[in-house]
Amino acid sequence: MNLVILDYGAGNIKSIQFAFKRLGIDAVLTNNREDILKADKVVFPGVGQAKSAMEMLNRSGLEIVIPQLKQPVLGICLGMQLLCNDTEEGNTKGLGVFNVSVKQFSNQVKVPQMGWNTVTNLKSKLFNGISDNEYMYLVHSYYAEICPEAIATTNYSQIYSSALQKDNFYGVQFHPEKSSYAGEQLLKNFLEL
Repeated sequence: MNLVILDYGAGNIKSIQFAFKRLGIDAVLTNNREDILKADKVVFPGVGQAKSAMEMLNRSGLEIVIPQLKQPVLGICLGMQLLCNDTEEGNTKGLGVFNVSVKQFSNQVKVPQMGWNTVTNLKSKLFNGISDNEYMYLVHSYYAEICPEAIATTNYSQIYSSALQKDNFYGVQFHPEKSSYAGEQLLKNFLEL
């Protein structure tokens, strides 16, 4: 299988690469348009600040390539948020794949949300073999609002979309590569899509 992890300067790419290696897949790190278009599957990681990450995507030309992809694409954490319409973080316009906005958690809760929390209302093949109310590992200060594209939700002072799907695009707010056996199962399920 030809699995590509987008390498655009804003990723937790090594831990994701190691997670796939444990599943027997050698993922290629690249920002090369042709390699991305030819891949069987694409992972869109992201850690850091939305505005600077979007600027890096724009410099590499990936902001045009990503929304046109036809193979299964998995956005992780900031990668999922950048697939949304926009984010309050730096008032940043996203790629518009998911028709939802990303908002900042209120100051009524500890930010960032860091640690284990449950994912519920699981509605996709991405969650095959994963129990409702399973714990996943999260680190984030912004969240995608509830929307029709939500395939999982999490409660942290309010219920939000912790996973999204539209056509061949999937996004998870949590870090499957850091979420023990349940996260590994999700990555396996992505490989089998």
